[in-house]
Amino acid sequence: MSPCPPRVPRGFLYVFLVFFVSFVAILYNPDMKLILASTSPFRKAILDKLGIDFDTASPEIDEAACDNETPQQLVERLSIEKAKAIADKVDDALVIGSDQVSVIKNEIMGKPHTHENAVKQLKKASGKTVIFYTGLCLYNSATKQYQSEVVPFSVVFRELDEQLIESYLQKEQPYNCAGSFKSEALGIVLFDKLEGDDPNTLMGLPLIRLVRMLENESFFIL
Repeated sequence: MSPCPPRVPRGFLYVFLVFFVSFVAILYNPDMKLILASTSPFRKAILDKLGIDFDTASPEIDEAACDNETPQQLVERLSIEKAKAIADKVDDALVIGSDQVSVIKNEIMGKPHTHENAVKQLKKASGKTVIFYTGLCLYNSATKQYQSEVVPFSVVFRELDEQLIESYLQKEQPYNCAGSFKSEALGIVLFDKLEGDDPNTLMGLPLIRLVRMLENESFFIL
């Protein structure tokens, strides 16, 4: 007769069961909040397209680039830092972080802030392809795990003369927008062609990638 297997103490089974249930609850929490780590009205409008409830919060981080940091590295790091800054303050939340830069020939074009700088940026973009790199991060505040990705989107500008540039800037005044234009508004007049998987990426929030990240966290839109 074969010997009986050793009996597992009931106390151990109870502790294991409590741990397992707690672990599953962390991995799947249907009541998890969704937070957009941005107060940008453009990103909020994009996320509103999904028809889901979410909060917004300002991450308040230093967005300066590090030495020798590529545009892709910059936006990925900042999107993670933005999401983590909010996730560290809340429980049971999925936090969305996003950051974007525009690049012409490996030179980052930031926000112009002034009319003069906006004129310079649009003259530089005239007839050229501008690549927009958008960093996206989904941070689980319960597990401290995150997903991140950098999504590119290219804009081919038409030839822009001074009259067109001045007329556009006077009407739209996109001085707080990277690249000196608003693609969701009159900025479309400046373009010759758009190249990318998701037009929402150009406006700062890649929804296609975000939906996949949410599904990986068992957060389903439909």
